[in-house]
Amino acid sequence: MKCPMPTDSNHPDRRRFIHAGLRALAAAGIAVSLGLASSVTLAATGEPEKEDLKFGFIKLTDMAPLAIAYEKGYFEEEGLYVTLEAQANWKVLLDGVIDGQLDGAHMLAGQPLAATIGFGTKAHIVTPFSMDLNGNGITVSNAIWQQMKANVPTQADGKPQHPIKADALKPVVEQFKREGKPFKMGMVFPVSTHNYELRYWLAAGGIHPGYYAPHKGDISGTIQADALLSVTPPPQMPATLEAGTIYGYCVGEPWNQQAVFKGIGVPVITDYEIWKDNPEKVFGLTREFTEKYPNTTIRLVKALIRAGKWLDDNDNANRPEAVRILSQSNYVGADYDVIANSMTGTFEYEKGDKRSVPDFNVFFRYNATYPYYSDAVWYLTQMRRWGQIAEQKPDDWYDTTAKSVYRPDIYRKAAEELIAEGKLNAADFPDFATESGYRKPQTEFIDGITFDGTKPNDYLQQFRIGLKAQEQI
Repeated sequence: MKCPMPTDSNHPDRRRFIHAGLRALAAAGIAVSLGLASSVTLAATGEPEKEDLKFGFIKLTDMAPLAIAYEKGYFEEEGLYVTLEAQANWKVLLDGVIDGQLDGAHMLAGQPLAATIGFGTKAHIVTPFSMDLNGNGITVSNAIWQQMKANVPTQADGKPQHPIKADALKPVVEQFKREGKPFKMGMVFPVSTHNYELRYWLAAGGIHPGYYAPHKGDISGTIQADALLSVTPPPQMPATLEAGTIYGYCVGEPWNQQAVFKGIGVPVITDYEIWKDNPEKVFGLTREFTEKYPNTTIRLVKALIRAGKWLDDNDNANRPEAVRILSQSNYVGADYDVIANSMTGTFEYEKGDKRSVPDFNVFFRYNATYPYYSDAVWYLTQMRRWGQIAEQKPDDWYDTTAKSVYRPDIYRKAAEELIAEGKLNAADFPDFATESGYRKPQTEFIDGITFDGTKPNDYLQQFRIGLKAQEQI
């Protein structure tokens, strides 16, 4: 006996039945003549080879494109039936993608690169989609802030002058050293943006964040360090700070603003102030997945692009709705007000010192979703700078490695289909006919150093602190 088809229009089996039927009608050329409309677009890309997908994420606001693509039905419009599943930490998430328990995931931008070159778990991970720009901050405990504050210039209104450089922290760290006490700070993962941003900020202020020496079996990252950096999962940052285990941390939202709301710490700088419009997270998949399921890959990128666009539309007009979605326990699970503090275009530093930062979270504008090779090169330079890449590499190695991981070719196919379907405009994207994948030299770093992705070794040569040329630990 046949089981009846579910009558609930939201039931996944019923949706599959309706979509499959309409796609078949469209393919037969009779859907239009019958006056039928399908939410599934018959695009140049063929049917998805794999419809049921599970994607992983960490509870951070920059997982928003995944949540929005799901909640707004963009995945389903591409014939994809997605489950989103929070992961305990970045290592568990990466392992899940590598072993196939997850089909893809919200990843640290450094994770696909590190895995591909074999720092940590070895696997060829690629990214056809950059999830956002900016979104992180550095927070210190109240006690450390009080010591730093004496070294921070003030504005006419008496509030601290931003950006606050690590120069203000250096006397505090030096006092710890004189007293024989380690100065401990937290970051979320050895190849995270947060690790590199924290190191960049500290080093720009003359505080050595330490080296890695994987060729000697030392992956602590604390060799020659003035400040000792260790891994703490993002949601645990505020509690670890409150317990006094660390004196400060670099993390994504909402965990800097959570420290403000709890009254346990003060965010002193955002990554927007360390490197304006820096790339942050990516969507990662195994190369094997993209080769086995090319149509599925293009379709999921299409859904994510649309989600990014929705998040930035009309000067962030949709952000309050996005915050309501993200505050659900199955996504970020923090209070609405905590998430809204940064997600809606403001950022609170010292309690009561809330300032306008409209680009704190960027999900689409400034070509935020395009996977630039130069973004990959910057991460690779930081891996080399701090010893995760033990030996000097020629410039062409950086280029080849970037092109093996970052996949603007997949992105372009997805974008061109969205343009052809009338869902987005060509002006929303780079000029694909002339785009090289390398941004123009970027100058807006806190230390004033210019980054040219086509000249990575010249870039490394400019730093006072960090490995360069043939130096090794």
